[in-house]
Amino acid sequence: MTSTYLLEHALVDGEVLDEVLIEVVDGVITSVGTEARLGKLDDRGTGDDRERVAGLTIPALANCHSHAFHRALRGRTQTERGTFWTWREQMYAAAARLTPDSYYELARQTYAEMVATGIGAVGEFHYLHHQPDGTPYDDPNAMGRALLAAADDAGIRIRLLDTCYLAAGIGAAPEGVQARFSDGDVAAWADRVAAFDDDRVGMAIHSVRAVPREALGAVAEVAAGRPLHVHLSEQVAENDACVAAYGLTPTQLLAEEGVLGPATTLVHATHLTATDVALVGDARAFVCFCPTTERDLADGIGESRVLHDAGARLTLGSDSHAVIDLFEEMRGVEMHERLRTRERGHWSATELLDAATTTGHASLGFGDAGRIAVGQRADLRVLDLDSWSLRGTGTTPESVVFAATGADVRPFPVRNGG
Repeated sequence: MTSTYLLEHALVDGEVLDEVLIEVVDGVITSVGTEARLGKLDDRGTGDDRERVAGLTIPALANCHSHAFHRALRGRTQTERGTFWTWREQMYAAAARLTPDSYYELARQTYAEMVATGIGAVGEFHYLHHQPDGTPYDDPNAMGRALLAAADDAGIRIRLLDTCYLAAGIGAAPEGVQARFSDGDVAAWADRVAAFDDDRVGMAIHSVRAVPREALGAVAEVAAGRPLHVHLSEQVAENDACVAAYGLTPTQLLAEEGVLGPATTLVHATHLTATDVALVGDARAFVCFCPTTERDLADGIGESRVLHDAGARLTLGSDSHAVIDLFEEMRGVEMHERLRTRERGHWSATELLDAATTTGHASLGFGDAGRIAVGQRADLRVLDLDSWSLRGTGTTPESVVFAATGADVRPFPVRNGG
């Protein structure tokens, strides 16, 4: 079945165009043009059978870094002073309580919030694998399957990034709740991942703290042909421990062990040296910035523009879900650069939109999403231009990035078969 839509305004290849006509067949865009180019009455539908969509239509966004269970901490970790490490103890307490059923319910609500705020795909960085004492469930992937089911029921596309997590720190065995995270060794992790038999599963290395040097290359080999994500240099303490143990920064270690590459996404990349930046850029790796989490946890401000100019490709994530709003993440990248440099205008709105759409989907291995273009999935959202945030701001990429919020998002009126 073919459905035809006349979009009042639409984001097409970095520009906002007026009166855009699209055809959708079985959920895929088969034609894109403007009324001026296609004419008002042609074989793409008459004025009577086109559905007019008011507002500004955009591609659904890609949330490239999520820990769904962290959503349980929202509003509950702000009562005391502390650091990332004190926050982590509260996060571990939440992780200790979850079962496959409660994990499903929490994730379903988290993903539903993403869908409502304009997100169409999520990269779920999943390391909560086993029972509280570390014993595998009867189905060793019960927790991961709960996340897949939650995504299905919330209506979001998922890349489940099954995470290798083997150590409490460099040279230290897992302790406490970390028993739930560890498969014991990299071979056991790989065997469990293989048992998923689901093409939505990608791979992740938790960090150089949690995966020994001798296992890093093995994970990269297992991940060949699929997205591979890694927490990188979120904390100075991680860098110091890595240099002390190996004489290398975390980035240098990943490079030496064959982890860096164009399918690799480096999450946070906050505290890098000039040599690190060059290695990441030369590898054409993705870097996933999560500004709302990085400021909530007092991580620091990464050098996003420097990384981009070196060759890295920017993506975005909501990580701990203190906030789920990819528009806030987009402008957060620019605002953090302004705070770091005391100058404005580091990122254009078009570049930030690309990070949240095309590049973000690509880092999850979804090359068929993120643009309003022929051959792309018709996973679209509509911004209400009469909302308080957007009223009077115009219809430009700048208004989308620097004025819109997730609360301004409306579903796209997909017809049956379209």
